[in-house]
Amino acid sequence: MSILVRVLAYVLALLSIAAGAPKILQMEQELQFLNAIGLTGIGVSILGVVQVLGGVMLVPARTRLAGALAAGLALLVSAVAIFATGNAVFGAISLIPLLVLLAMVVLHQREQQSA
Repeated sequence: MSILVRVLAYVLALLSIAAGAPKILQMEQELQFLNAIGLTGIGVSILGVVQVLGGVMLVPARTRLAGALAAGLALLVSAVAIFATGNAVFGAISLIPLLVLLAMVVLHQREQQSA
């Protein structure tokens, strides 16, 4: 199961970094949809930094849970913003990485308890 946890962590790390970078860079599309929930430029950048740091922290096992918390928070905020724009289908799809993240955390915790 350790290999599965690592693979999930690495994939989610790449996803978080790739999703956070456009927020840090203030890409127009990111600004538009996050404005729907009241986030302005600096708020979007902060969310991007949290998302990138969460992604980086998912890689080492020691920081994996903290990284999952940060990445999960950013994923949840993004999903809420998508739902706020009225796109329920894409909002539901955007929850899938969050569910995978939760599954990875459960598997990681089980590994830690059995070690």
